[in-house]
Amino acid sequence: MRTAEIMRKTAETDIELYLNLDGDGKSVIDTGCGFLDHMLTLFAKHGKFSLNCSCKGDTQVDYHHTVEDIGIALGTAFGKALAEKKGIVRYGQCVLPMDESLILSAVDISGRGYLAFDLEVPTQRVGDFDTQLVEEFFIAFARKAEITLHIKKMAGVNSHHIIEGTFKSVARSLRMAASIDEAFKDEIPSTKGVL
Repeated sequence: MRTAEIMRKTAETDIELYLNLDGDGKSVIDTGCGFLDHMLTLFAKHGKFSLNCSCKGDTQVDYHHTVEDIGIALGTAFGKALAEKKGIVRYGQCVLPMDESLILSAVDISGRGYLAFDLEVPTQRVGDFDTQLVEEFFIAFARKAEITLHIKKMAGVNSHHIIEGTFKSVARSLRMAASIDEAFKDEIPSTKGVL
Protein backbone atom coordinates (compact mmCIF):
# COMPACT_ATOMS: atom_id res chain seq x y z
CA MET A 1 0.00 0.00 0.00
CA ARG A 2 1.39 3.41 -0.98
CA THR A 3 0.90 5.40 2.20
CA ALA A 4 2.84 7.82 4.37
CA GLU A 5 2.43 9.42 7.77
CA ILE A 6 4.20 12.67 8.55
CA MET A 7 4.53 14.47 11.85
CA ARG A 8 6.21 17.85 11.57
CA LYS A 9 6.60 20.14 14.55
CA THR A 10 8.34 23.52 14.50
CA ALA A 11 8.09 26.68 16.58
CA GLU A 12 5.43 27.85 14.09
CA THR A 13 3.36 24.77 13.26
CA ASP A 14 2.46 21.31 14.54
CA ILE A 15 1.27 19.07 11.69
CA GLU A 16 0.02 15.50 11.54
CA LEU A 17 -0.67 14.19 8.04
CA TYR A 18 -1.66 10.83 6.54
CA LEU A 19 -1.74 10.18 2.78
CA ASN A 20 -2.83 7.11 0.82
CA LEU A 21 -2.18 7.46 -2.92
CA ASP A 22 -4.53 4.56 -3.65
CA GLY A 23 -7.35 5.88 -1.54
CA ASP A 24 -11.01 6.74 -1.96
CA GLY A 25 -10.94 10.55 -2.15
CA LYS A 26 -12.14 10.97 1.42
CA SER A 27 -10.43 13.39 3.77
CA VAL A 28 -10.45 14.83 7.26
CA ILE A 29 -8.88 18.28 7.15
CA ASP A 30 -8.41 20.77 9.99
CA THR A 31 -5.67 23.31 9.28
CA GLY A 32 -7.04 26.34 11.09
CA CYS A 33 -7.57 28.02 7.70
CA GLY A 34 -11.01 27.46 6.22
CA PHE A 35 -10.04 28.21 2.63
CA LEU A 36 -7.07 25.82 2.77
CA ASP A 37 -9.32 23.14 4.30
CA HIS A 38 -11.61 23.56 1.27
CA MET A 39 -8.71 23.31 -1.20
CA LEU A 40 -7.21 20.20 0.43
CA THR A 41 -10.62 18.52 0.52
CA LEU A 42 -10.91 19.14 -3.24
CA PHE A 43 -7.32 17.97 -3.74
CA ALA A 44 -8.06 14.64 -2.04
CA LYS A 45 -11.35 14.13 -3.90
CA HIS A 46 -9.98 14.87 -7.37
CA GLY A 47 -6.73 12.98 -6.80
CA LYS A 48 -8.65 10.03 -5.35
CA PHE A 49 -6.26 10.23 -2.41
CA SER A 50 -7.17 9.49 1.20
CA LEU A 51 -5.88 12.47 3.16
CA ASN A 52 -6.01 13.38 6.83
CA CYS A 53 -4.34 16.61 7.87
CA SER A 54 -4.41 18.57 11.10
CA CYS A 55 -2.35 21.63 11.87
CA LYS A 56 -1.99 23.91 14.84
CA GLY A 57 -0.21 26.98 13.54
CA ASP A 58 0.56 30.57 14.43
CA THR A 59 -2.52 31.80 12.58
CA GLN A 60 -2.65 34.84 14.85
CA VAL A 61 0.27 36.09 12.72
CA ASP A 62 -1.20 35.02 9.37
CA TYR A 63 -1.60 31.80 7.38
CA HIS A 64 1.85 31.83 5.76
CA HIS A 65 3.61 29.32 8.00
CA THR A 66 0.59 27.01 8.08
CA VAL A 67 0.20 26.94 4.29
CA GLU A 68 3.91 26.55 3.52
CA ASP A 69 4.50 23.89 6.18
CA ILE A 70 1.48 21.85 5.06
CA GLY A 71 2.91 22.04 1.52
CA ILE A 72 6.20 20.70 2.92
CA ALA A 73 4.45 17.90 4.85
CA LEU A 74 2.19 16.90 1.94
CA GLY A 75 5.11 16.91 -0.51
CA THR A 76 7.19 14.81 1.86
CA ALA A 77 4.32 12.34 2.26
CA PHE A 78 3.78 12.16 -1.50
CA GLY A 79 7.43 11.35 -2.14
CA LYS A 80 7.57 8.82 0.70
CA ALA A 81 4.38 7.05 -0.45
CA LEU A 82 5.80 6.69 -3.99
CA ALA A 83 8.90 4.93 -2.57
CA GLU A 84 11.11 3.78 -5.47
CA LYS A 85 8.45 4.83 -8.05
CA LYS A 86 8.41 1.43 -9.75
CA GLY A 87 5.65 1.07 -12.33
CA ILE A 88 4.30 4.62 -12.17
CA VAL A 89 3.06 6.40 -15.30
CA ARG A 90 5.37 9.27 -14.26
CA TYR A 91 3.75 12.02 -16.35
CA GLY A 92 0.33 13.57 -15.91
CA GLN A 93 -1.54 16.59 -17.18
CA CYS A 94 -4.95 18.18 -16.89
CA VAL A 95 -6.67 21.19 -18.44
CA LEU A 96 -9.50 21.90 -16.04
CA PRO A 97 -12.41 24.31 -16.52
CA MET A 98 -13.89 25.89 -13.39
CA ASP A 99 -16.67 28.15 -14.62
CA GLU A 100 -14.92 31.04 -16.42
CA SER A 101 -11.44 29.88 -15.38
CA LEU A 102 -9.29 27.37 -17.26
CA ILE A 103 -6.22 25.94 -15.56
CA LEU A 104 -3.48 23.80 -17.09
CA SER A 105 -1.23 21.67 -14.92
CA ALA A 106 1.42 19.15 -15.90
CA VAL A 107 3.62 17.02 -13.69
CA ASP A 108 6.70 14.86 -14.08
CA ILE A 109 7.58 12.69 -11.10
CA SER A 110 11.19 13.30 -12.01
CA GLY A 111 13.12 13.24 -8.75
CA ARG A 112 13.81 16.96 -9.32
CA GLY A 113 11.85 19.59 -7.43
CA TYR A 114 10.79 22.45 -9.71
CA LEU A 115 7.74 24.70 -10.01
CA ALA A 116 6.83 26.81 -13.06
CA PHE A 117 3.98 29.02 -11.84
CA ASP A 118 2.04 31.30 -14.19
CA LEU A 119 -1.15 31.94 -12.24
CA GLU A 120 -2.26 35.53 -12.08
CA VAL A 121 -4.88 35.86 -9.35
CA PRO A 122 -6.69 39.21 -9.63
CA THR A 123 -7.35 39.84 -5.93
CA GLN A 124 -4.99 39.82 -2.95
CA ARG A 125 -7.43 37.89 -0.78
CA VAL A 126 -10.18 35.32 -0.93
CA GLY A 127 -11.95 35.86 2.36
CA ASP A 128 -9.08 36.07 4.86
CA PHE A 129 -6.73 33.96 2.70
CA ASP A 130 -3.74 35.70 1.08
CA THR A 131 -3.74 34.52 -2.55
CA GLN A 132 0.09 34.77 -2.74
CA LEU A 133 0.18 31.70 -0.52
CA VAL A 134 -0.99 29.48 -3.38
CA GLU A 135 2.45 29.77 -4.96
CA GLU A 136 4.15 29.22 -1.59
CA PHE A 137 2.15 26.02 -1.10
CA PHE A 138 3.06 24.57 -4.49
CA ILE A 139 6.73 25.60 -4.24
CA ALA A 140 7.00 23.70 -0.96
CA PHE A 141 5.04 20.73 -2.29
CA ALA A 142 7.02 20.38 -5.55
CA ARG A 143 10.39 20.66 -3.78
CA LYS A 144 9.64 18.07 -1.11
CA ALA A 145 7.82 15.68 -3.45
CA GLU A 146 10.75 16.06 -5.89
CA ILE A 147 8.47 16.61 -8.86
CA THR A 148 8.49 19.00 -11.79
CA LEU A 149 5.18 20.89 -11.74
CA HIS A 150 3.86 23.40 -14.25
CA ILE A 151 0.76 25.47 -13.48
CA LYS A 152 -0.68 27.97 -15.96
CA LYS A 153 -3.87 30.02 -15.97
CA MET A 154 -5.33 30.02 -19.47
CA ALA A 155 -8.46 32.00 -18.51
CA GLY A 156 -10.17 33.29 -15.39
CA VAL A 157 -11.31 36.39 -13.54
CA ASN A 158 -12.73 35.04 -10.27
CA SER A 159 -9.97 34.43 -7.72
CA HIS A 160 -11.81 31.63 -5.91
CA HIS A 161 -12.47 29.79 -9.18
CA ILE A 162 -8.86 30.19 -10.34
CA ILE A 163 -7.41 28.78 -7.13
CA GLU A 164 -10.00 26.00 -6.83
CA GLY A 165 -9.39 25.03 -10.46
CA THR A 166 -5.67 24.91 -9.72
CA PHE A 167 -5.97 22.50 -6.81
CA LYS A 168 -8.36 20.26 -8.78
CA SER A 169 -6.16 20.30 -11.89
CA VAL A 170 -2.95 19.53 -9.99
CA ALA A 171 -4.66 16.70 -8.09
CA ARG A 172 -5.83 15.10 -11.33
CA SER A 173 -2.39 15.46 -12.91
CA LEU A 174 -0.78 13.86 -9.85
CA ARG A 175 -3.33 11.05 -9.85
CA MET A 176 -2.48 10.28 -13.47
CA ALA A 177 1.29 10.48 -12.94
CA ALA A 178 1.28 8.40 -9.74
CA SER A 179 -0.98 5.68 -11.12
CA ILE A 180 0.51 2.28 -11.87
CA ASP A 181 1.00 1.33 -15.51
CA GLU A 182 0.37 -2.42 -15.50
CA ALA A 183 2.43 -2.90 -18.69
CA PHE A 184 5.50 -1.55 -16.85
CA LYS A 185 4.66 -2.37 -13.23
CA ASP A 186 8.11 -3.82 -12.49
CA GLU A 187 10.11 -1.05 -14.15
CA ILE A 188 11.35 2.41 -13.17
CA PRO A 189 10.09 4.75 -15.93
CA SER A 190 13.49 6.19 -16.76
CA THR A 191 16.46 5.16 -18.91
CA LYS A 192 18.63 6.03 -15.89
CA GLY A 193 17.00 3.23 -13.92
CA VAL A 194 16.22 5.60 -11.04
CA LEU A 195 14.02 8.62 -10.40
